[in-house]
Amino acid sequence: MQSDEVVWQIINHSHCCFKANTDKNENFCRNAYNVTGLCNRSSCPLANSQYATVVEENGSLQLVMKSVERAHLPSNLWKTIELSTDYTGALEQISVALKHWPKFLVHKNKQRLTKLAQYLIRSRRIEKNTRAEIVTMPSRDIKRENRKEAKAEKAARIQSSIEKQLLERLNDGTYNSAYKFSTSQYLSELQSDEEKRTLLKTNRQFSRKHKELEYEIDEDINR
Repeated sequence: MQSDEVVWQIINHSHCCFKANTDKNENFCRNAYNVTGLCNRSSCPLANSQYATVVEENGSLQLVMKSVERAHLPSNLWKTIELSTDYTGALEQISVALKHWPKFLVHKNKQRLTKLAQYLIRSRRIEKNTRAEIVTMPSRDIKRENRKEAKAEKAARIQSSIEKQLLERLNDGTYNSAYKFSTSQYLSELQSDEEKRTLLKTNRQFSRKHKELEYEIDEDINR
């Protein structure tokens, strides 16, 4: 036969894996079924044959009860009752299920229901407000990226300088004997490209001035 007092004396005066000792005289309990979170005789789920608590699972609240009649069946030791999503309805369910139980357990279960209901409301409110995800960038990766950018910039400068030198040599006639095509046609194409660029630049400047003039006319009309 199970004796709750003997179990509590063993747990209290020896090691308990759920007990969390603090510097103060008050100790806490890590057991998920502890109704108050404190390590004492009335709140210990291991040292009470008749016990009840409220737990949260996947966003729903459940009332779990333990009775001495099911002590010989560890797999069926706890009876689960799904609580209503309505707060007042859940309070009524606890009052009906724990009608002839000690008032301490009834009161503490209602307190635990209130705290868990407030916790679920806050969690749903936080889920609605999407937050920006903060991504950290290690300093080693930043240095590596900076080195890559510096190398790419250096390679681009070298390539542009090589292109400039090749064009200068081509204009000077250094490669006339090396290639069989006529350089005059190539130079004319280069000149036409430069003319196209200058024409495009002037068109952009003209369109910008035209927009500024239209804006000034609109302001004068509005005045």
